[in-house]
Amino acid sequence: MFRILTFNNISVKGLERFPRDHFETSSDIAHPDAIMLRSHKLQESEVADTVLAVGRAGAGVNNIPVEAMSRRGVPVFNAPGANANAVKELTIAGLFLAARNICQAWDFARALEGSDQQINAEVEAGKKRFTGFELPGRTLGVIGLGAIGVEVANAAMALGMKVVGYDPQITVHRAWQLSSQVEQAHSVDELMSRADVVTIHAPLNEATRGLINGSRLAAAHPGLTVLNFARSEVVDEQAILEALDRDHLRAYICDFPSNALKGRGNVIALPHLGASTVESQENCAVMVADQLREYLETGNIRNAVNFPEVVMPRGGKGNRLCVVNANVPNMLGRISTALAEAGLNIDDMYNKSHEELAYTVVDVEGAIPESVVQAIAEVEGVLRVRVIE
Repeated sequence: MFRILTFNNISVKGLERFPRDHFETSSDIAHPDAIMLRSHKLQESEVADTVLAVGRAGAGVNNIPVEAMSRRGVPVFNAPGANANAVKELTIAGLFLAARNICQAWDFARALEGSDQQINAEVEAGKKRFTGFELPGRTLGVIGLGAIGVEVANAAMALGMKVVGYDPQITVHRAWQLSSQVEQAHSVDELMSRADVVTIHAPLNEATRGLINGSRLAAAHPGLTVLNFARSEVVDEQAILEALDRDHLRAYICDFPSNALKGRGNVIALPHLGASTVESQENCAVMVADQLREYLETGNIRNAVNFPEVVMPRGGKGNRLCVVNANVPNMLGRISTALAEAGLNIDDMYNKSHEELAYTVVDVEGAIPESVVQAIAEVEGVLRVRVIE
């Protein structure tokens, strides 16, 4: 029986992926085998030593102490692409809101008073303040061409926009999905200089913190619109405000309200709605639940942010050994030697590394005794050893 500790309200469709005869899921489990969460800040909770894996029902993992989990040999799973359509739709909505000044015009209309004749007169006199622009022929710059960025780029192409994309780490899989008409920018600066609207779909890390800064805004076309449905910190908020003050920036549309942004007529700040759809929450929960279950039952790893992807079909009728260790020389040799000394024949083996970690899965003929597990666990650099029967 595996025990899953949950934080936040996890979609029932996700929890249903855990068969009740082999899994227990609850928000009150003292010694869980895994943790499943959404927005809960795991940094503020004690993670039990029994935890084998953490699953985030979403894409970002800033609320999880990933480095600490890595040191403990615990993979952190996420759901890349599961919320892509939801964020894409909100980004396109933000594009329309900005282009047609819809929120500002709505505020104007809601504040009108007097008779219908007086309101009609004020409408005719005031509507010119909200003149916008149409999308065909305008250039959208997309920073980050992962699951969300690719969908946004393709949707903008369908709306008649020109699209310029930048992502030095785009995968082959995403490149195949991207419209061939999307033009490549070789740097953020080049993209900024070519775009009428810029949208950011990059994860938050040290390389992307403050990615849109004062110098890049100054080099952009006057009248630029910036959309940010990634993370608040990928833009320098003060630089955004200064560019708005001097009318160099036309509008800033984001999903991250703050005191500094409140009351600004050319700012639309939504309450972090990016993945707030029933479908997105279900998709994320299902995807992460499947990954946690597969890891607990087979040791296979898909979509872990801190571990390599390792998927090996079960072979033979014996036990499976899973070893997490520092990525140093001769680990495979020491693992193989320990198994050989116990008279265990290796049926299949898969080893892969990711930065400072390595992960090895070994199927053997027969049962692996506790003495072998202990011998491997005592090898310097080994972080975790697990046997799956």
